[in-house]
Amino acid sequence: MSQLDLARLQFAMTSIYHFLFVPVTIGLSFLTALLQTSWHRTGRPELLRLTRFFGVLLVINIAVGVVTGLVQEFQFGMDWSAYSRTVGDVFGAPLAMEGLAAFFLESTFLGIWLFGWDRLPKPVHLASIWLVALGAALSGAFIMAANSWMQHPVGYKIDPATGRPQLNDVVALFTNPVFLRGYLHVILASLVTGSVVMLAVSAWHLRKNSSPLAFHATARLALFMLVPVMMVTMLVGSELGVTEGKYQPMKIAAAEAQWTTCQPCSFSLFQIGGGNNDQSPTRIIEVPHLLSLLATNHWNGQVVGLNELQAQYEQKYGPGNYVPNVFIQYWSMRVMAYLAVVVLLVGLWGLWLLWRKRLATARRFHLVAIWAVALPFVMNTAGWLLTESGRQPWIVQGLQLTKNGVSPSVGTATVATSILVFFLLYAALAAVEVVLIARYARKELAPPPAQDAPLPSLTY
Repeated sequence: MSQLDLARLQFAMTSIYHFLFVPVTIGLSFLTALLQTSWHRTGRPELLRLTRFFGVLLVINIAVGVVTGLVQEFQFGMDWSAYSRTVGDVFGAPLAMEGLAAFFLESTFLGIWLFGWDRLPKPVHLASIWLVALGAALSGAFIMAANSWMQHPVGYKIDPATGRPQLNDVVALFTNPVFLRGYLHVILASLVTGSVVMLAVSAWHLRKNSSPLAFHATARLALFMLVPVMMVTMLVGSELGVTEGKYQPMKIAAAEAQWTTCQPCSFSLFQIGGGNNDQSPTRIIEVPHLLSLLATNHWNGQVVGLNELQAQYEQKYGPGNYVPNVFIQYWSMRVMAYLAVVVLLVGLWGLWLLWRKRLATARRFHLVAIWAVALPFVMNTAGWLLTESGRQPWIVQGLQLTKNGVSPSVGTATVATSILVFFLLYAALAAVEVVLIARYARKELAPPPAQDAPLPSLTY
């Protein structure tokens, strides 16, 4: 493998691993804040116990997530210095905002929330957990602003002396159409992830008849959040596809393995074969007009094929292969979409049981809900593969090719060695995360604590 291949592999590994924790932090911090707000308003002691219970899971996730984020920053500086040198004047601004504003907001008030139970008035302490949730959401906003600029560069001018882009309109970064829909999609997906995690933990305790009244309340909260948010997420994801079809038509054509221009266009639910070297796969079950709707919002909308787009890009940018990995694009989109439907069906099943007053005793549903905890993580990973792989061969759409962004002074052996080190580090972090989450998620709900009691110690 070349240095470019290894650098891309390392970026994929570190980014995907880090993003396993981000949606849990955003979603679970919001749900924990809701629990504490309910306790603040009602004074019901079980809500305080549940707030502390899920607060421990939130803290574990944040602690491991921060470490993975630091590793990601390190590999970015090591492998992609040419990229940083070229676009640092633009890309660095939202990253600096994330570090100086969002991360410090989140970490500062997380500490206040952890150690402020016996020191702060209840309204102030409640505000601290909401500020943790706000900081997590803002952190995602700044990162998504930077990533959306890579998908659709806006708000910059080319310095005639250096030939490099310079930021001249910071407002444009945060009004970028790709950012507006992409960030909303990430927030909604995070709420779905947090809800599924809370539902799975609650289902485990209901199945074990462990504090059933308390965990019935969190299962109900998770279901009430999950179903409507999942529906909106699917709609926003569809609109994001329309936006990307406008600014990155190659990505959308690759997601359907559409090599020739079509109008109207059918959506294939499944295909055999396909890929960059197979332009005639066997398509199983096609839904007429659906691709036109998903890509253009029009019943008879046109989707330009990969071959025609390749010819256009060669004329505009010069010789080269501008088609991304079609196999990854096609299946990433379907894994994401199909699992979203499965998660929605699980949520609807839970609401039906809740309406029938059978949620606490539905052992089959409990088992399904426990195992369903893996679905949003696979779904989120597929979404990022769709987004990032679909941009290839560009690291910044239309401005810089990925092959021109790697560090010229870092050798293949160095990147390969660092991949091994990161893999071992991530394996250790995964073991720590799984052990801690499993240990504390399965613990009996603590007895009603004194109001000034600290959170349980993370020790064995």
